[in-house]
Amino acid sequence: MKKMNQFWMALMLLFAIVACTAESDSWDNGSSTYNSSATSSDDDNSASTATADDVASGASSEGDVTSFTIAFNKNAISEAVNVDTADDDYVENTTFAKTITITFSTQGDATVSGDDEGIVSVNGNDVIANYTGSDAVRYVLTGTTTDGFFKLYSSKKQAIVLNGVNITNPDGAAINNQSKKRTFIVINDGSKNYLTDGTNYNDATDTEDMKACFFSEGQLVFSGSGYLEVDANCKAGIRSDDYVRTMPRTNIYVDASAGNGIRGNDAVIITGGVINVNITGTADKGISTDGYVEIGGGRTTIITSGGYEWDDDDSDYSACSGIKADSLITVNGGELNVKSTGTGGKGLNSDKQIVINDGTIRVITTGKRQKDSKGSVSPKGIKADGNITINGGQTQIRLEGTGDGTEALESKSEIHIEAGTLECYSYDDAINSKGNLYIDGGYVYARATGNDGIDANKNLYINGGVVIAEGAAGAECGIDAAEGYSAYINGGTVIAVGGGMQEISSSSKQASIAVSASLGTTIGLLSGSTAILAYTTPSSNSGTALMISSPSLKSGSSYTLRAGCTLTGGTSFYGLTTGCTVGSGSQSVDVTASTAVSGSMGGGIGGGMPGGMPGGGRW
Repeated sequence: MKKMNQFWMALMLLFAIVACTAESDSWDNGSSTYNSSATSSDDDNSASTATADDVASGASSEGDVTSFTIAFNKNAISEAVNVDTADDDYVENTTFAKTITITFSTQGDATVSGDDEGIVSVNGNDVIANYTGSDAVRYVLTGTTTDGFFKLYSSKKQAIVLNGVNITNPDGAAINNQSKKRTFIVINDGSKNYLTDGTNYNDATDTEDMKACFFSEGQLVFSGSGYLEVDANCKAGIRSDDYVRTMPRTNIYVDASAGNGIRGNDAVIITGGVINVNITGTADKGISTDGYVEIGGGRTTIITSGGYEWDDDDSDYSACSGIKADSLITVNGGELNVKSTGTGGKGLNSDKQIVINDGTIRVITTGKRQKDSKGSVSPKGIKADGNITINGGQTQIRLEGTGDGTEALESKSEIHIEAGTLECYSYDDAINSKGNLYIDGGYVYARATGNDGIDANKNLYINGGVVIAEGAAGAECGIDAAEGYSAYINGGTVIAVGGGMQEISSSSKQASIAVSASLGTTIGLLSGSTAILAYTTPSSNSGTALMISSPSLKSGSSYTLRAGCTLTGGTSFYGLTTGCTVGSGSQSVDVTASTAVSGSMGGGIGGGMPGGMPGGGRW
C-alpha cells in the first residue's frame, strides 16, 4: 500500500499539537463535540439541499453489511417452471415407457410392482435394477428401510422418483447409480424423503465407485416440489461424476460430516430450488466441482464449520469453502447465502474467474488466518485466481476474523465492477486485486478496520458509480494503488477516508478535494449555497484523511465544507447522503478542487488539522 510521506505525517502531528495547545477552542474526539464555534466562510445557519445526481434511489440499505445474518431456511419458495423444450434436462421432455415401483419395508423384504421383465432383484431391502433395454424407465421409490439401498445399472436415461422414501444403508450409499446416462431425480410433490449412509462403506468394491450417500456416474437432474434430506456420514452427500443440476421448486437439505455437500465433477448448476448444505468436516466444501458452477435462481444456503488441514497435493493448508470451483463461477440470479466459521474458511473460491450478473449474494466468514513455517491459509469472502467481474445484483461480504489475509473480495488478477451493489467489510483489505482494478458503475462500499478499503496492486480506475472506501488509521488508505502505478478518478461519486491519502493522478478527468476530518463528523459539501452531498465519517477504526470526488466538482473552483451539520431527508448509502437538506453546522472551511490530489491533506474540518497543505482546503 502507498504510505503517507513521513514529512507530511510529522507536519500533521506538529499542526495537531499546536492546535491543541495554542487554541482555546478545540475538538474533543472522544465526545465528538466541538467546544466553541469556529471561523466560517459561509452562513453556517443556512439550510441547503444536496443535489441527487450522484446517488440514485434504491441503493442498498444503510449499514446492513455489518449486521445481516445467515441461517438455514427449509421453507419452499414460489418459482415458476418454464420448460425449455430444447433442453434435455427437463424431465417433461422425456417419455417413459414403463414405471416400476419399489416399496422398502422395515418388516420384511422390499416389494416390486410394474416389473414384467425381471429388471429388479431384491435381497432383503438391498434392491438392484439392471436394465438393458432401449426405452426410458421410471423407478418410483417409497417406504422405509434401516438396512438397504437402491442400485441402478442402465445404458439409457431414466428417472428415479422419490415418493416418501426413507433409506438408511449402514454399509454404504443409500442410492448408487452406476448408469452414465442422464438420470432425473423427481422429488414427488408433497413427499418427504430421507437418505442416510453409514460411517464406513463396506459395500464398496474395487471395480465400482461409491463416492457419496447419493452417488451417480452420470448426470443428476433434480426436479419436483417435494423435500429431500441427505445425511452423509462417510463421504459426500450428493455426487455425480458428470454434473449435478437442480430445477425450480426442488427442496434439498444436505448434512455432510465427512465429505463435500454437493459435488459434480464437471459442473454444478442451480437453475432453481431451495438448497441447504451443512458442512462440518475438515476442509470440506459445500458445493464442489472440477468444472464450473452456475447459479440462476432459487435460494441456496451453505454453512461450513470445519477446520483446516494440510494438503499434500498443493503442499499447503486447505480449509472449507462454501463453493469451490476449478473453473468459472457465475451467478445470474437467485439468492446465495454462505457462512464459514472455521479457520481459513472461504465463501466463494474459484481457480479461474467469478462473474456476478444478478441475484443476491451474502457471505460471512468468522475464522482467522493459519500461518506457520509450512504454509498458510486465510479466510476470504469471495476469491478468484482469475478476474472477478460484477455486472449487477447485490453482493454483501463480511469478514469478522482479524489478521492479515482476511479480505472480503480478492482477485489474483483483475477486478471489474460495472453495476449492481457491492458491500464489503473486513479487517484486511476489503477489496483487493493483484492486477488493475476498474469501477465503472454501481454502488460500492468497502470498509477495512485494519488495512485499505480498496487496494489495487497495479492501477486503480474509478470511472463511474458511487464508491465509499473506508480504510484504517495509521498509514492505511481508503483507496490505494501500488507503488509505480496510479489511481485515476474519471467519474462517479467517490468518498475515500483513512489514515493515509492515495495520490490521484493529474491525468484524471474529474476533480477532487482532500482535507483532514475528525471521526464521527457529518460534513456537507456545498457549491455556494447549493449542497452537493453530505458524508458522515466513521466513528472509530479509521483515519482522518478524507477525499471527495463528484461530477459536480470543477477543477480550480472553490467549494465549502460544513462540519457538524444536520441533515433532513435525502437518499443515503453508508454515510453518503444526497437529495437532503443540509442544516446549520459548527465549522466551515473553503477548499479548491483539482484533478490531482497529493499524498497529503489540505486544511482541517470538524476539528481536523488547521493550516494548509498542497492539494486541499484552506481555513
